[in-house]
Amino acid sequence: MRPALEVADIFRRCGPNYRQTHADALSRAQRRAMSAIELCRTAALGGHVEQCDACGHQRIAYDSCRHRCCPKCQSLARAQWLERRRAELLPEVEYFHVVFTLPEPVAALAYQNKRVLYDMLFRTSAATLRAIAADPKHLGAEIGFLSVLHTWGQNLLHHPHVHCVVPGGGIAPDGERWIACRPGFFLPVRVLSRLFRRLFVEQLRRAFDDGGLRFHGQLEPLRDARAFAAWLAPVAHTEWVVYAKPPFGGAAQVLDYLGRYTHRVAISNNRLLSFDGHAVQFRWKDYRHDARHSTMTLTAEEFMRRFLLHVLPDGFKRIRSYGWLANCHRTQRLATCRQLLGVEPPAAASAEPGEDYRERYQRLTGRSLRDCPVCGKGHMLRIEDTPGSLPRAPPGPAHAR
Repeated sequence: MRPALEVADIFRRCGPNYRQTHADALSRAQRRAMSAIELCRTAALGGHVEQCDACGHQRIAYDSCRHRCCPKCQSLARAQWLERRRAELLPEVEYFHVVFTLPEPVAALAYQNKRVLYDMLFRTSAATLRAIAADPKHLGAEIGFLSVLHTWGQNLLHHPHVHCVVPGGGIAPDGERWIACRPGFFLPVRVLSRLFRRLFVEQLRRAFDDGGLRFHGQLEPLRDARAFAAWLAPVAHTEWVVYAKPPFGGAAQVLDYLGRYTHRVAISNNRLLSFDGHAVQFRWKDYRHDARHSTMTLTAEEFMRRFLLHVLPDGFKRIRSYGWLANCHRTQRLATCRQLLGVEPPAAASAEPGEDYRERYQRLTGRSLRDCPVCGKGHMLRIEDTPGSLPRAPPGPAHAR
């Protein structure tokens, strides 16, 4: 059922004026995201007519935009991604959740250099986990894990951080045994934080020396080498936040977590409360005050500005895998892990011959897109195509790893 209020409603109503007012500030990726959200499931993209085979009820089903920033276009992509990840879970192994966060001054620079610094965040957090895990003083093993980039907080402000889902153990250096971490404890947070800070600051200095950083607005004075060094000095000595959450209970909890964090956009439609054409009210959790549930009201212009903060550069991959879960040798190394643990791989799920997206969605989620909304007994069957007036943009590497 369609929510009473959608992000698309706000962009359709106020987007044209926002484009005019902020014409010089909008990137191509942001403009494409706005257009996709506004056109999603409208006549402009075309669709088809469906009819119930029991009661004869008819409806028009318009095509989706498939853009990764659209709150309506991630359910099937998430379900298909989770299906593939089920085959990689290791039973009887604890899974941990580690979060690496950029300090506020670096986050401001990251917004002006998204591709460079977000990639740097991925690389340094991954290198930190792998290095500390490989150290015999800690775990002494090769680990494998997934990393997911988030750039928002509940209030939609810019807050870049990486969520890592890590099995609690790894392959011994000789490849002959599985080394498990201590129950309930993965790696020391303070040690992770210090190495993460050092690696990131080193790469930040190198990027500056190579001319790979841009500075605009209030950050423009940092173009000067001395000014940049003075700005970086306190950053290199402050405490960087690395947070390790308690371990998951098992494979089912891992998948539940993954479903919440992988294919999300800055805000879902079900958090929206009201929109009067000028102001938007939505629900949020205030984590600075014990995750207290609150409501926030923003002007439509500010709401769109905050939403667009989180549009990633074209082609940027926000889900990545490392260690023995890396794409290049995942199958082989996972087989080694299972052999060392003495467990069998899960049965592979396979699509039915001729399965379309609605059947696939029902198989993966248990929810039907075909049931008649009127009689509840019949199935909606496609009886006529309705071409759109605009071509639908390709989905791109929305969540490719």
